[in-house]
Amino acid sequence: MNEFYMLILGLIALLGVIAVYIKPSPFDKLIGLAVMMGGVIPLIVLKGYLDVAILVAIIMPLTTIFILQATGRNTDDA
Repeated sequence: MNEFYMLILGLIALLGVIAVYIKPSPFDKLIGLAVMMGGVIPLIVLKGYLDVAILVAIIMPLTTIFILQATGRNTDDA
């Protein structure tokens, strides 16, 4: 049964990678990156590396914030 879960989660991660590759905008790439991590983190947990999964779950939102600040759009209307 774990093989079935690993296959499904691997497909979800692969869909995220394809979305990151196809989308041109950095903001759109973040959605694909989140989908990819949604498949990768459970794979890490299935292998028994809970400490690594916790670290990835903490680091991923922080890097998303930094990416958003680095690629931020100028919202000054003046």
